[in-house]
Amino acid sequence: MMIVQRLVSAGSGDKLERHLIEPGEQLPADARWIDLLEPTREEDRHVEELLGIAVPTRDDMVGLEPSELLWTENRARYMIARLLVKPDAGEPEMAAVTFILTDNTLVTVRYSEPKSFDMFLNRATKPGGCGRTAEALLAGLVEAIINRAADMLQEAGSQIDAVSEAVFRETVRPGDRNASLQRTLRLLGRHGDFVSKARESFVSLERMLLFLSANFDADHVAPELREAIGTTLRDLQSLEEHASFQSNKIQFLLDATLGLVNLEQNNIIKLFSVMAVIFMPPTLVASVYGMNFEHMPELKWEYGYPMALGMMVIVAVAPYFLFRWKNWL
Repeated sequence: MMIVQRLVSAGSGDKLERHLIEPGEQLPADARWIDLLEPTREEDRHVEELLGIAVPTRDDMVGLEPSELLWTENRARYMIARLLVKPDAGEPEMAAVTFILTDNTLVTVRYSEPKSFDMFLNRATKPGGCGRTAEALLAGLVEAIINRAADMLQEAGSQIDAVSEAVFRETVRPGDRNASLQRTLRLLGRHGDFVSKARESFVSLERMLLFLSANFDADHVAPELREAIGTTLRDLQSLEEHASFQSNKIQFLLDATLGLVNLEQNNIIKLFSVMAVIFMPPTLVASVYGMNFEHMPELKWEYGYPMALGMMVIVAVAPYFLFRWKNWL
């Protein structure tokens, strides 16, 4: 699917006008942003012929090495970033998105639908919601991507705080403690996976912005746009630090949860040890009176059997009360 955004003048500023290109329809020459969503090879060729650029395919975007994600060719700047998608579904994924910046047009190639694109379009289709140049459109789009990532990271932080409270303050019945710890480990694993992917996306966007700012045409780009890119870079670096803090917190909670698991296992082992100690003296008494010697006075005693049972009970109960007195149970 090919979506074209034209720049039109409104009463209080410029805005984008969205137009879906049907199969066989010609691209308008005044297109300011061409968004290729899961494009066909014919749509790729159409854009290539109009702008004189090469549009990378899905295999090209996935197969490139990290050092090959940013390059310049025929005055067009190619930037491939890895964005976080589907975080709300509980299984976040990384998707490669290509940004191609020519003198007058921004081209995006994507095979997923990050919510940040819709957020930017909702703002850019209103009067005064976007800049006039392709660089300004790219800067606004990247800002929307970062704002969306910041919202997701904040939401993840709230969920991690809830897990922290459950780990250290939640009162769980002994029978449910093992299931609760397993559930906590799974939650921490999912949050750790999300934060790790978010950091990877931040690094990818930071590299793209540094490449973009280093390849600006000083005569073509307004100083305000350069300042906006610098501000976005600083915001991105702050988010990276926050993601690192969240990652460290997850690691701390993971260590604490594993420590609680070890304590639970130690309690089980202690219980078995105490039971063994309690039943060991009665076993000794039963072994003594189970010997087959001919001369054992208690064998013909009328009260021998009750006496043996009484001794077994006494030597079993005595260690139990001793352990309770020592607070070992």
